[in-house]
Amino acid sequence: MFGTVFFDLDGTLLNTIGDLAAACNYALRELGLPEHETDKYRYMVGNGIPKLIERMLPQDASAELTERAHSLFAGYYGIHSEDMTRPYEGITQMLDDLAELGVKTAVITNKDGVFADELIRKYFGDKLGKVYGSIPGTPHKPDPYWVDIALSEYGAHREETLYVGDSSVDMLTAANAGLTGAGVLWGFRDKDELIGSGAKYICSAPADITDIVRRSRNISV
Repeated sequence: MFGTVFFDLDGTLLNTIGDLAAACNYALRELGLPEHETDKYRYMVGNGIPKLIERMLPQDASAELTERAHSLFAGYYGIHSEDMTRPYEGITQMLDDLAELGVKTAVITNKDGVFADELIRKYFGDKLGKVYGSIPGTPHKPDPYWVDIALSEYGAHREETLYVGDSSVDMLTAANAGLTGAGVLWGFRDKDELIGSGAKYICSAPADITDIVRRSRNISV
């Protein structure tokens, strides 16, 4: 029976790809480097900002160039992180439905913790529980570091916790933490990647997440 649901953020709760791409392309433009189409960033995100910066730059980028790109990205994104970002359709209703079922929720993301918390509170208020974002010096998903902390703080059991995300990083995080993974199809990656990385459930719409919880409790859907 699922009593706790942990969510990824980018590509799962919020469509952030437009603002992430704009910040990356701003940095590239300022550095005189070729920009990328927005759709290509769907396959660069997921492992945290340092890895995103690495992926957008030429393979032979120096440490100095990488540091400069990161600074440009962060400065731009800090101002423009909400320009195009929006919740996916049906997410707010799904969160309300989970709350009615007494489900505890949290967000576990590779996004910078400050940015993540600001975005979650702006778009969802108190509909979600704690936000566990990236802090310098701590591991990124798929390492289960933050999942383990969240489980401890919530007093939640692994076998009763569902992890919801849109990429292989999320499904591997679930597997590494001993959780059940549910992959969503409205995000940045596809069904084959999700299944190949261990997703037990595939969700076509946010309401499917609520249905998974209901079925786990033998509640008809």
